[in-house]
Amino acid sequence: MADLALTVPDAPLALSEHALAIGQEFPNVETCRRKLKDIAIALHFDLRIVKSDRSRFIAKCSKEGCPWRVHVAKCPGVPTFSIRTLHGEHTCEGVHNLHHQQASVGSAAWLHFMELLRKDLAFFLHIATSELDGAHLKGKYLDAILCAAAVDADDALFPLAIATVDVENDENWMWFMSELRKLLGVNTDNMPRLTILSERHKSIVEAVETHFPSAFHGFCLRFVSENFRDTFKNTKLVNIFWNAVYALTAAEFESKITEMVEISQDVIPWFQHFSPQLWAVAYFDGMRYGHFTLGVTELLYNWALECHELPIVQMTEHIRHQLTSWFNNRRDIGMSWTSILVPSAEKRILEAIADAHCYQVLRANEVEFEIVSTERTNIVDIRSRVCSCRRWQLYGLPCAHAAAALISCGQNAHLFAEPCFTVASYRETYSEMINPIPDKSLWRELSEGTEGGGAKVDITICPPKTRRPPGRPKKKVLRVENFKRPKRVVQCGRCHLLGHSQKKCTKPI
Repeated sequence: MADLALTVPDAPLALSEHALAIGQEFPNVETCRRKLKDIAIALHFDLRIVKSDRSRFIAKCSKEGCPWRVHVAKCPGVPTFSIRTLHGEHTCEGVHNLHHQQASVGSAAWLHFMELLRKDLAFFLHIATSELDGAHLKGKYLDAILCAAAVDADDALFPLAIATVDVENDENWMWFMSELRKLLGVNTDNMPRLTILSERHKSIVEAVETHFPSAFHGFCLRFVSENFRDTFKNTKLVNIFWNAVYALTAAEFESKITEMVEISQDVIPWFQHFSPQLWAVAYFDGMRYGHFTLGVTELLYNWALECHELPIVQMTEHIRHQLTSWFNNRRDIGMSWTSILVPSAEKRILEAIADAHCYQVLRANEVEFEIVSTERTNIVDIRSRVCSCRRWQLYGLPCAHAAAALISCGQNAHLFAEPCFTVASYRETYSEMINPIPDKSLWRELSEGTEGGGAKVDITICPPKTRRPPGRPKKKVLRVENFKRPKRVVQCGRCHLLGHSQKKCTKPI
């Protein structure tokens, strides 16, 4: 399969987080090993371990003649280790393909980064919301798919990077996130404040902290809500929980917690384990634009169901064909729209405008307004695009209070939506195409060069190194029911919140 190659663009890399120094300490030898492996993966060189025991760890660059070498020894009387000698400069060219020894510990495998995304990622960065998840194929090849995805202007999933690995573990997630960061072409000096949602298991948390240290990393609300429901099995508690999730202020949230504690004291340790700062609307600092769950989970489920018996190349082609069809259809749809905003945003704006007529508007100055209703008073600042109800800031679209203020001064509420919700932004997202790949019979070995119209390949993406077990491989019979389909989270058609239907909505009209 070495004759299939994809190009991954080079990207600047922050040296500070990958720098070593004499005297640098590690809490134990395992932490030292992992740090050096991460550096080797990030800086594209193979690490060769010379000596590793309870008192020392010595490693060097695997390239013959390269002077890079590090000697780490245990500090006397304490469990820590420190760097004693260090030759930190490489004279070799490093590893120019992704067949990396350290990334292959556990066979951190075949990476399929989509070339078409180079231009589109700047849309991604404006939305600043990404989803991470993995799925085990459970079939003949027993692989796992890792995926990072964003959301486009009209709430559709936009896959950013896909990898097939042998197992979902620390090393593979660390490698995957390292390549994702390089794909985005940013480093820690200018990293935007991304919002990343996942199930926050240990491997993902460590990988995000390493490669996206400034990101807001929150829980997928589907994961949190299912855990709460399965833990307490109490319908009344679950209903109050959903009210707490969408409480806009800390005071509202705490009042819901008090109601739950009155029903069961057991919710206290649960909230200590699942910190509200990582998922609750009142406390989470990242921008989610109303996206609280992992849409990528359903996507991975479908791919796992469709591709579980396919080899890696065929599976990758199946996914590429599907994405090509999606992107082409979305490109055509986007060109047919004549509105300022995409349909999903247009619908919410019109609902806000309809509700705005219920309010009394008092203008304080050129930009500040007092919006009065029978329930409460809210303050709107149209220059800062802020409402005291916090919905404008949280969702990126003018709320009903903001719409009332804008209408009163003759402004078009549509023009005060975040730019990422515009039709122009949507069209730019899908302006690039996924280039077609010729029939396999026309593929060339890399050694044959690029004559005959072949594209120049910068980096070869190789399949993982795996050890075949002895004996004839057993064919595993796959049953569809073995796959756990993600449970559907109900969304209200009126207030657009999760956890209840339109018929059971208690929000005031």
